[in-house]
Amino acid sequence: MTGRGLEGFYRAGRRVLSRCEVRVAGREPLAVQARMASADRARFVGTLRTSPQAGPDPDLIVERNRFADGTERITLHSAAPRPLRLPVEIVLGTDLADLGAIASGSAGPELPASVHGCGLRWSCATGNASVTAEPPPSDALASTGLLRWELDLPPGGSRTVELRVRPDGAGPLRAMGRAATSPLAAARAEADDLRVPALLRTSIEDLQALLLRDSANPADTHLAAGAPWRCGLAPADALVAARMALPLGTGLAAATLRILARTQLPGSGTQSGMIPGPRRDAGPHLPPQCTGTEATLLFPALLAEARRWGLPDQETEELLPAAERCLAWLRTTAGDGTYLRDPNQGGLVRCETQAHAHRAALLGADLLDACGRAGGAALRQWAQALRTAFRQDFWIEDRGGGRPAAARAPDGSLVPHLGAAAVHLLDRGLLGGGEPAPGLLDKVRTEHLARLLGSPVMDSGWGLRGLGAREPGFNPFGHRAGAVRIQETALAVAGLAAAGYEKEATSLLRGVLEAAETFAHRLPEMYAGEQRTEGSAPLPHPAACRPAATAAAAGVLLLTTLAGIRPDAPAGTVTLRPVRSAPLGEIGFTGLRVAGAPFSVRVSRLGLAMVEEAADGLQLGV
Repeated sequence: MTGRGLEGFYRAGRRVLSRCEVRVAGREPLAVQARMASADRARFVGTLRTSPQAGPDPDLIVERNRFADGTERITLHSAAPRPLRLPVEIVLGTDLADLGAIASGSAGPELPASVHGCGLRWSCATGNASVTAEPPPSDALASTGLLRWELDLPPGGSRTVELRVRPDGAGPLRAMGRAATSPLAAARAEADDLRVPALLRTSIEDLQALLLRDSANPADTHLAAGAPWRCGLAPADALVAARMALPLGTGLAAATLRILARTQLPGSGTQSGMIPGPRRDAGPHLPPQCTGTEATLLFPALLAEARRWGLPDQETEELLPAAERCLAWLRTTAGDGTYLRDPNQGGLVRCETQAHAHRAALLGADLLDACGRAGGAALRQWAQALRTAFRQDFWIEDRGGGRPAAARAPDGSLVPHLGAAAVHLLDRGLLGGGEPAPGLLDKVRTEHLARLLGSPVMDSGWGLRGLGAREPGFNPFGHRAGAVRIQETALAVAGLAAAGYEKEATSLLRGVLEAAETFAHRLPEMYAGEQRTEGSAPLPHPAACRPAATAAAAGVLLLTTLAGIRPDAPAGTVTLRPVRSAPLGEIGFTGLRVAGAPFSVRVSRLGLAMVEEAADGLQLGV
């Protein structure tokens, strides 16, 4: 950790340590490996030769284990044939900069340190941080941020120095994911393709590591958006991840919905019923969009689908008023018009927003009917009008069969660029009897979109690009301008498979699985959308969260899509629509949850699915 770029320990939105350099006998160890050992631990290994006469083999191994709770454990292992007495120096520093300044490249210089107990301390107007060491150093130099030890190592022996960094007054961290009451099932996979069990195992581990308790109601948990940049609640991301993780149970979805219901805006104004959320970049062709709109539309859809997966009636009834307020906001905001427009962009109509709104209306209507509430018919009528208008107004014809527009400007002109936001048109949502809701596109145009998503313009070979490679403004490292985002890729795979376009779905799925190997199966939220070539590897994005909630949950969705599980717990049925081509060979899942009970399913190499374990009374639908 050199103090350059984004490196550091972060806590509560601030970098509490930016530099931690180790020297042994005046030399830096030669780095031989660095990897994520788990979602909350990184391991670094370096070597040294303590005697130039010993030949080419190193005889000292320096192992550094860095934990997300602010601990670094530095261990020296000696393979020398004689006792060693080695001076060990650790140079520390920090700027105590906040995340925004670091992300924009405007963090200040390192702060001066002071000797503090068994370590060092830094202070500025906005906070303090300290590092304590065990065993205590023999020397500490505040002017250079240096701690020094003289360590004796017998032949074959080891010595460890442990550093603990934290803001002043902060207690030790304990990850919610370590608790015995996790809302996520410990599902497992077996497959001909060994990457499948590795990805599922790591995805669940990442989700566990990102669980946070709600400060006001500790019984409820939600997912942090990702480390290190977004370690708090991001409403839209939390809902998306909880929805993709429904095969692991409905507990996370229910808790996330309860937490966000408490943030819903009250009153009778135009924003009444909305779930607030920050604005985010939408790429080079569109202005930033409001994630609060997305969250408000995702809320009733997630509740409706969680009920299908087995959310108990009592919990559904408790959350229903909040879902009704979301749906009332949708109808009020749409008003007498057909489209849901951006309120702050002069009436811009985004394709992605219409897909969210259409799904919310249909799944919301289904939910209201099932719970004996009024309003379902009006929502379906509005959704039907939206479908009719969308098919007429949002398609751009060209020689290749056309494409959906990214948006419709206030003057009626279309924004023509092709991006990953179009995958939301394939994400139709689940109704009763295992049937998907109607989509905004007809069958012919769904086929055109499937061909576009499977073409080299969008399929990088490692996953789906955020923007087509031929579009103006394409940047393989652009957040929304060309980078591969795992969330959209997983939604594309699921949507394409459900619509019967298995070739395109399989290509994207294989690309992500092969990329996952590069990242030790711990997928970042995004990586560069550079075209895959023989012998290449995906390029990491320097600002990507890893682990990230949507990426980890996408791993669950990518794999369970192969089994095509479509539950209807209220009706006591589950329908299986596996990927018939069985692109990864035989695959089996155990420990999933449907209707509140363990659910196991196996898909053969012939693409035939068989339930091996299920809740009592749960029938296999047709």
